[in-house]
Amino acid sequence: MELIARVSRSLSLALFSLVLVVASFVAVVSPAAAETFTVKMGSDSGMLMFDPADLTIHSGDVVKFVNNKLPPHNIVFDDKQIPAEAKASAGSLTHKDLMFSPGESYEVTFGDDIPAGSYTYYCEPHRGAGMVGKITVES
Repeated sequence: MELIARVSRSLSLALFSLVLVVASFVAVVSPAAAETFTVKMGSDSGMLMFDPADLTIHSGDVVKFVNNKLPPHNIVFDDKQIPAEAKASAGSLTHKDLMFSPGESYEVTFGDDIPAGSYTYYCEPHRGAGMVGKITVES
């Protein structure tokens, strides 16, 4: 009887250790959750700019552009500034429709089809006023 209790205790300890090792592995190896970043179109102070103008994200993250001040605004990614390997898939980033209402938004997901690199974008109606931004995607 004592032998059965010792074997049972040893098996239980071994099973618990195995579960702990597997759980630790899953926690370390699991990918980080995607984040959502907000970029205001028009600063709170009324400047014609994207706020923030420069943003660094990781592959899989989402950028939410929110119409803030001095509309209309849109988001056009500059073809001349898009890395060559991204040209085919980067067309999905642009939102040429003008947004007029405060709070109106547009979300862009920088998925696996968008390689790491820098992506310059602008607001068509206010590009001449310097309303330009840059998103750097890191893998």
